[in-house]
Amino acid sequence: MIRFLYVIFMNLFRAPYMIPKMRYQANHPEKYSDSKRYSLVRHAITLMKRTGRIHTRFYGEELLPKEGGYVMYPNHQGKYDALGIMISHKEPCSFVMDKNKSHTVLVSEIVDLVQGKRMDTNDVRQAMTVINEISKEVAEGRKYIVFPEGGYEFNNKNSLGIFKPGSFKCAVKAKAPIVPVALIDSYKVFNSFHLGKVTTQVHFLKPLYYEEYKGLKTVDIAEMVKSRIAEVLNQYSFVQT
Repeated sequence: MIRFLYVIFMNLFRAPYMIPKMRYQANHPEKYSDSKRYSLVRHAITLMKRTGRIHTRFYGEELLPKEGGYVMYPNHQGKYDALGIMISHKEPCSFVMDKNKSHTVLVSEIVDLVQGKRMDTNDVRQAMTVINEISKEVAEGRKYIVFPEGGYEFNNKNSLGIFKPGSFKCAVKAKAPIVPVALIDSYKVFNSFHLGKVTTQVHFLKPLYYEEYKGLKTVDIAEMVKSRIAEVLNQYSFVQT
């Protein structure tokens, strides 16, 4: 939390230029391509990383599907998670986040630049509408980040929560590849008491293609994705000890 406030404070002088630029491009997608707007988001993330002494290593880029849309399912650790994935994922991608947390300055601009989805977790009908919209867009070739745990615990020490089966419906409906993503030490950036330089890891794991999971229930898919992520986290924990 201290680092988050520090990063915001140290970048205040950029706000009068960056925020209006981000808002303008977000409001005029007809003038700026997905790649152009995504590049601006990645530039903003890079500035935050430099200020906050944040380093992110990523692995498994070669495993990502070469064509079409897909849904990435990472473990959830904090505010930096989506940013860490986007700075590691070169092609434009979008994400889903809690509607109530999506309207603060900068967060709102980033959500709108990548045409992200705001989900009201207390409104089942609205949530289903969002899932259907994601399914349609993924089927048309868009890439998405969906956090199956929904939320996260402060300073969670790379632990995993419950993966909600319903979050996998958007990939199943689109018959799209499911890409498990293991995040390591992402919580240290903005959701812990960790100070000083921090290095996070993003691991893109082997995708699950529709032919592999089409006969499974979403609860089984959720457990399969969770187990693959857990394997990477356990390996990291073993190395650390």
